[in-house]
Amino acid sequence: MKACVILAHPYPLSLNHAIFQRVNAVLKQLGIACYSHDLYAEKFDPVLTGQELGSDISADPLVKKYAAELLESKYLFFIHPNWWGQPPAILKGYIDRVIRPPYAYDFPADGSGGGLPQAKLGGKYCIVFNTSNTEEGRENEYFGDPLELIWKQCVCGFCGITDYYRRMFRIVADSSEQERENWLQELEMTIRNIVSAQ
Repeated sequence: MKACVILAHPYPLSLNHAIFQRVNAVLKQLGIACYSHDLYAEKFDPVLTGQELGSDISADPLVKKYAAELLESKYLFFIHPNWWGQPPAILKGYIDRVIRPPYAYDFPADGSGGGLPQAKLGGKYCIVFNTSNTEEGRENEYFGDPLELIWKQCVCGFCGITDYYRRMFRIVADSSEQERENWLQELEMTIRNIVSAQ
């Protein structure tokens, strides 16, 4: 069994990096092979090209590599902060360039591309870990928790993923070292529970 673990945060000492490291360590303990990528460290280019858009084929070796690993993996982990109710641009670029035709979904060959997609990621489990400095009530009541809609509906649902879990850790700016360690222990238990239930 394999997992794809994607990190999108530019600061190596961030909680996001600590989450990334803990996720990889737990998966290794569980005997799950990991494709682990720090998009900033790997200098992933998030810009979808006109050639890619027009042909659904990329000449970028990183895109090809990420797409192959995405398809091979049972578990898909995405780790990122909440920036303006969205993932960082580099992760949005990953979605644009990797979670797209012909890898994650496609349209009938005889269609215009305007109908419902043929989802290709069914049977996978998506786990999203986010960090935020926005209080939960304000996030849900004022902003409407846009990250939940992005991941659960727009990405996972669109591509056929029904097994989904997301956790937002907050408020990071005011958190103590013990709180952060508690969060890491919580996510470790979450991963173990998800894997053991499969």
